[in-house]
Amino acid sequence: MSSSSGNSIFRVAVLSVVKHDYVPLGLITHPRFNPVVVADDAAQPDWVHERNQKLADQLNIPYVRDVEAAIRDYDVQVACVSPEAERHADLSVRAANAGLHVVQDKPMSTLVSECDRIVEAVERNGVKFLMWNRDMLPAMLLARQELQSGAIGDVRAVHVDFYFAKDAGPRRGEQPPGAPKIDWLEALKAAHVDGSDGGVGHAPMGELQIEGIYPLSHVGLLTGARVKRVFARTAAHFHQRNVDHGIDDLASVTLEMENGIVGTLCIGRIGRAKHDNDGEIKVRILGTAGAMVIDEPRPAVRVFYRGRTAGDSPAARVGGDADWLLMENFAQAIDTDGDTILNARVGRDIAATVQAAIDSGRTGRPVEVS
Repeated sequence: MSSSSGNSIFRVAVLSVVKHDYVPLGLITHPRFNPVVVADDAAQPDWVHERNQKLADQLNIPYVRDVEAAIRDYDVQVACVSPEAERHADLSVRAANAGLHVVQDKPMSTLVSECDRIVEAVERNGVKFLMWNRDMLPAMLLARQELQSGAIGDVRAVHVDFYFAKDAGPRRGEQPPGAPKIDWLEALKAAHVDGSDGGVGHAPMGELQIEGIYPLSHVGLLTGARVKRVFARTAAHFHQRNVDHGIDDLASVTLEMENGIVGTLCIGRIGRAKHDNDGEIKVRILGTAGAMVIDEPRPAVRVFYRGRTAGDSPAARVGGDADWLLMENFAQAIDTDGDTILNARVGRDIAATVQAAIDSGRTGRPVEVS
């Protein structure tokens, strides 16, 4: 696939990669983004340095234990940020203050106030910001095109089922009597092996906070409307580590949106074995002239065979190039001084919606989105 934007190559500093490596690996699917260094702060613990070094070795680039020195010495223009969730804002703000464009892993931050810091730094320094997202999957692009053509009239309601089927350790009630509380960080570090460590960090996070940006970005993309108020029910239904820390692994959220649109969201981490489509992920939209059902992860080819393990999915997505398209969108934003598909302000609004839903789940009352 050829790039439709400019020809300049952007040198990239990967600022920590203790969580998933899918963001830097997705970034390099586009030929205009060239990682030249992995960097982190020297004071980070050994396990952080080990993961950073592993990616540096994989990409055959240096690992520098000094973020500012790496930015200065390697002549970079873009930062790829994927540390523990609590450090997202710090590294993104430091990168923006150094004049770098930023691609960041989710969640934007564990605190809305930290998201505000990112927005301020990005806008003050005139740099571009892209929150990693799933809006470039083929089904989402086609759905957006159909909606813009007026295929179902004006949108009146939207519902998203967003259930990830990934292991999260012992099931609720599975631990023996008197078992100690599961250590959040240690459990997530262990989950890194099979890629189910989306909530890695010191502060425990429920599925709303870990994955909520994905379905909420779909809702924003397809409706063009902001969320004004939410009502949520949350529970630790499936997994003992969520029970131990009083955080959700299952939630339902009602969204009161602009233009009289009503949204609903069901989200959770629902199982131990890997699902063919990552889980049950669908978007349903009701319009004034029709309706639409979007099977988000497809198209896919499924191959079934004997001896398949629980963590091995038979489904392979085809015709996607979603990572390349995200980075093409980012490159075009830089080239044209345009906007990204999920910029800092939109990311901040999603984080505020998530926080309102968490607060509503705890209080049992509707909460205005700040």
